[in-house]
Amino acid sequence: MAHLLTDDDLPEDFSYAPEFLRVVELGLTDLEPWWIVDGELLRSGMRLLASAYPSRRLVLFAKRQDNDDVACWDLDTGGVAVVHMGATPGWEQRGPQFTDFNSWLRQAVEDLIEHGA
Repeated sequence: MAHLLTDDDLPEDFSYAPEFLRVVELGLTDLEPWWIVDGELLRSGMRLLASAYPSRRLVLFAKRQDNDDVACWDLDTGGVAVVHMGATPGWEQRGPQFTDFNSWLRQAVEDLIEHGA
């Protein structure tokens, strides 16, 4: 089982989506090129996000292996944002936001299919 953020680590007004927890429980954490981030990488990624984009309230959950994009819950919009780590604040948003985790997951599976082709 992945080592996710605990209730003490998560923002007060956030809890993991049941769909996300089910994906992790099933071990579907490597959807090349995306992978679910856990453990110390998750914690350090959260610190980097908070430092780089202090005006954003983001909860990291996945990273692309082929670039610096990360998938995060955006607590201000309620959706999922793909953020390019290292981009100048205001330019970090990658493409449109997803309405929820399942929408992001559908795209991640499409990326998996495309990546393997």
